[in-house]
Amino acid sequence: MDYRVRDIMEYIIALVNEFAKRFDLSDRQAYRYIRHHQGIAFIEQNYGIIHTLDFSEAVDSVANYCRRSGGRL
Repeated sequence: MDYRVRDIMEYIIALVNEFAKRFDLSDRQAYRYIRHHQGIAFIEQNYGIIHTLDFSEAVDSVANYCRRSGGRL
């Protein structure tokens, strides 16, 4: 299924915001962390599934992915 780029970008922004809240980071810090550990690509590639999860589960998924890519949060 094809998704609009705008929908994906809006979702990424919302998810980064929730990630920042969970780990007590600024939005900028959270975005840089997620991007550095290839989490943005993970979200884009798995958008069809991840956007159906509640934000708590989605943040868990991104955090776990980033940990497997060397992240420490």
